[in-house]
Amino acid sequence: MAVELTVNGRKRSVDTDPAKPLLWVLREDLDMVGTKFGCGAGLCGACTVHVDGAPARACQTAIGEVAGSAITTIEGAAASPAGQRIAAAWVAQDVPQCGYCQAGQIMSALALLNQTPKPTDADIDAAMAGNLCRCSTYVRIRSAIKAAAGVAA
Repeated sequence: MAVELTVNGRKRSVDTDPAKPLLWVLREDLDMVGTKFGCGAGLCGACTVHVDGAPARACQTAIGEVAGSAITTIEGAAASPAGQRIAAAWVAQDVPQCGYCQAGQIMSALALLNQTPKPTDADIDAAMAGNLCRCSTYVRIRSAIKAAAGVAA
């Protein structure tokens, strides 16, 4: 079955089972490998993308559920000014270690800053609560989000 959606501003059509997870459509069918597989249960946040501007777990979102939606991946986020600010802050704050969770972390941070341009610590904690980092760089993640938002740490 053909499923129509917009990925990073580009109209796409994917002929696949509508129950196939968005994660695998992105990685296998559209060759967009920036979105990572983590736990497969929507608990770690490594697969976070935006669906119509809201963060969503791509491993738990069936492609049929997002037909007609606008999907933004880490590749699309990198092209936006806010995404570039976040990525620069990530590097400046030495956030990445193993790097595996970073795409999902950045996507959640971008959704937060799009909704709350000057977040408080509580805003950051709430927005990032579903993203796990095995390297435990949470303090640096918070600092990077504040730097990208222009908020004093």
